[in-house]
Amino acid sequence: KRNITNEKRHERNKAVKAEVKTRTKRAEATLGTDENDDAVKAAVKRIDTAASKGIIHKNTAARKKSRLMKKANASG
Repeated sequence: KRNITNEKRHERNKAVKAEVKTRTKRAEATLGTDENDDAVKAAVKRIDTAASKGIIHKNTAARKKSRLMKKANASG
């Protein structure tokens, strides 16, 4: 039973982490364009929800957000 629930969680966590990576890449790809604000907002929101659900550590989330915002502000 435990193995089954662990497997389900693992798959869900993997999907969320992949989505965080995708949204971060999309936000970095739109640097300097009009869609950048929305892309960064979406990425930050997804990072926050992943951290609140315990999928990624809160310090990891803070680091990812910090690096993303640093790039966004530098291009801006």
